[in-house]
Amino acid sequence: MTSLETQPCPCQSGRPFDRCCGPVLTGERHVATASQLMRSRYVAYVLGDAAHLRASWHPTTRPARVAIDESIAWTGLEVQSSTGGDLFDDQGTVSFVATYNHNGVAGELCEHSLFTRVERQWYYVGPVAIS
Repeated sequence: MTSLETQPCPCQSGRPFDRCCGPVLTGERHVATASQLMRSRYVAYVLGDAAHLRASWHPTTRPARVAIDESIAWTGLEVQSSTGGDLFDDQGTVSFVATYNHNGVAGELCEHSLFTRVERQWYYVGPVAIS
């Protein structure tokens, strides 16, 4: 049986997990862009990694506790667009659709997320309204 490390990353980047979100979740590597952080957070939901979700949440909006709903199976991710959020930006947004299965019922989460960079570290701030 093949381990997750050699499988395609759940973020659907097309890269192996061990060269994509794996090192981010273990803390071996920091993300360079807001989009990379969003992808790693999706993978954290897939794998049930509440610690990564909490650590990557901006302190001003971070909940006291991050709960993973184990009855939700995340099944896909499509990044629709992004603005800013690159190497030399301090803020960025990422719009995505994440599909899931909850107790046998398919659904999707659509979000336009705000990210901010503090001292070379990207953080998820929260969803923003699209104007």
